Amino acid sequence: MSNYMNGLGQSDYLSSVVGYQENKKAADRKNDSVKGSQETKTESGKKLNDVSGRTLGSPKLSDKALKYYEKLKKKYSNMDFILVSPEKKAEAERNKGMYSSSKELIVLIDSDKIERMAEDAEYRKKYEGILSGATAQVEQMKLSLGTNADRVSSFGMTFDDQGNASFFAVVDKSLAKQRERIAEKREESAKTKKEEARKADWKKAEERLEEGWRADSGDKVTVTAHSWDELLKKIDNVIMSDMADHMLTSAERKVGQNFDFSL
Repeated sequence: MSNYMNGLGQSDYLSSVVGYQENKKAADRKNDSVKGSQETKTESGKKLNDVSGRTLGSPKLSDKALKYYEKLKKKYSNMDFILVSPEKKAEAERNKGMYSSSKELIVLIDSDKIERMAEDAEYRKKYEGILSGATAQVEQMKLSLGTNADRVSSFGMTFDDQGNASFFAVVDKSLAKQRERIAEKREESAKTKKEEARKADWKKAEERLEEGWRADSGDKVTVTAHSWDELLKKIDNVIMSDMADHMLTSAERKVGQNFDFSL
């Protein structure tokens, strides 16, 4: 140290020490300032939380939005909410027919909308009004469909970025196909001497249909509409088209397949 002091001089050495100490204090104050601003941002309510329940992607909610979302699910306990992360909204719209639920209605909604609903009373009122009306609409749809109501495996709704709701339903066509297979087997068995013995098998097959057996997803059709009335019409169209096709006998279908459309 004495050599260092001799080289600089005592006054120069003392000046360098003081300068170092002042620079260190300034750096410490800057770090404390940055740290304080980060903590303020966290404490302002922007801390994000993971969400329990059904989700698509990895949606997260602020403390206030998470609390509101849990209340929303309890308020509409007959609905199955699926929370979607913002980057997955297009995927949710494309694949909405793949979701199923034992509840009356599936609701696909993104985390951005839940955040705004938690903060904006008017925005919240609009969306909750749509949800409240949906319960009665689903019941009315089932009444209107009558015996065909069991062909709809699920009802659902989504919301676009402008706040407009759209509705969808998944129609299961497998019931008609299974009945057709049973009818064809009956026709075949009538030509054999074992007709009486096979009647029990047909009865069991029909009982299975009544119990709600379903074929694979290839028999399901998703229809989408901007109103419940439009949705009902589209469901009816799918069912009627399917029924008309299966009312044809195998012989009639063969005639149609051999028709020359070039005439």
